[in-house]
Amino acid sequence: MTVYGIKTCDTVRKALRYLKEKGIDFDFVDLKKEPAGCMTIDRWLEKVDIGTLFNKRGTKYRMLKLKDLNLDEAGMREWLCRENLLIKRPVVELDDGRVLVGFKPEQYDEIFG
Repeated sequence: MTVYGIKTCDTVRKALRYLKEKGIDFDFVDLKKEPAGCMTIDRWLEKVDIGTLFNKRGTKYRMLKLKDLNLDEAGMREWLCRENLLIKRPVVELDDGRVLVGFKPEQYDEIFG
């Protein structure tokens, strides 16, 4: 299982803490040090909706004034490839191919027991 995020993100920290407390092994990819390329983003988009993956509530979205651009799905994908901080975090790729976006304790409880 691989967790993608940034170490300074509170939501990512909560997810990592949850997984560690449950004794679940995972690899962590820091998107600031190892950006997810378009191939990775496309792989995620096969499993989750772009509206789920694209973070419209973050600082980077506001800073880039992307609301003014009225992006369609292709435009959002292009921005995700260009600017990984627009990815809602964490993104968890499970070994069975499922992709989780964000941290919802009840969803994690359901999956990880």
